[in-house]
Amino acid sequence: MGLSEIAADLAVTAEQRDTGIATVDSTDGALAERLASVADDLPCGAGAAADVVDAYADGASVGGAGEAAGVPPITAAKTLHLVGVDGVCPLAPMAREIVGDWIAGELSRSEARELTGASTTEFLLTAFLETHEPIPAARTAVEPTLGPGDAALSTDDHLAETMTDATEFL
Repeated sequence: MGLSEIAADLAVTAEQRDTGIATVDSTDGALAERLASVADDLPCGAGAAADVVDAYADGASVGGAGEAAGVPPITAAKTLHLVGVDGVCPLAPMAREIVGDWIAGELSRSEARELTGASTTEFLLTAFLETHEPIPAARTAVEPTLGPGDAALSTDDHLAETMTDATEFL
């Protein structure tokens, strides 16, 4: 069979059919509706929290997400933390430990502020983040928006079974 025989039934068309963008949405409602059950635990209303999450998911910075939702950047950072987004803390891990020492009463506030080199806003935001855990129901509500594979929402290590345990070497 030659190339001409293979190509005999092929036809070239001048136009393509536009099928649009395929979307899959398995959620039962808008993000604001899903966050309504935890709205009392968030620093802003469910609608504003949904706007913060949507803007952040679209690539906005924490401050940009707050601006898009009409809330201050610190409120946006608190909201993102409470819905399970990691990485909103303005301080490095060592500075976070120092804030933790202040919370535990091991350092005075002035000592902790001096050691961290943080502004008042950064210090207070970090103190909030260190004393408030993400809300599991809020994490579940935003998962469809931020994505199930989002590292910021990962609570368990999907590759844990491939890792070795230190006790295996004993």
